[in-house]
Amino acid sequence: MPYTKVIEQLTDNLQLAYRQAIDADNTLDELKKAGHGKFSYVFTAEEGFSTRSNRFQPYIQELAEELNTLKQAPTPERLESMVRKLGLLLQTLQALKSHNK
Repeated sequence: MPYTKVIEQLTDNLQLAYRQAIDADNTLDELKKAGHGKFSYVFTAEEGFSTRSNRFQPYIQELAEELNTLKQAPTPERLESMVRKLGLLLQTLQALKSHNK
C-alpha cells in the first residue's frame, strides 16, 4: 500500500492535534468565562469541515473518521483533503497557544 507511511504520519499528527485540542478547548472555556471568545464556529464551511462547533474536539472527531475512511479506501483526493484540514487545524491550535502565552 503506497499510502502506509503517509497514513502513519497523519495518525501521529492527529494524536498531537488531539492533545493540543484538549488544552485549546480549556483555554476557550476560560476565555468564555472572562467574556471573550464570542464566536459560533472555529472553522467556516469554506475551510472544508462539515463540523460546526465552537470547540476543537468535534473537528478532531471529524478528522479521525476521515482518517479511518482513508485507511480503508485511500485516494489522492481524500489524502489531499485530510492533509489540508489537519494542517489548518494544527496551525490554528498553534496560533491560539502562541496568542495566550
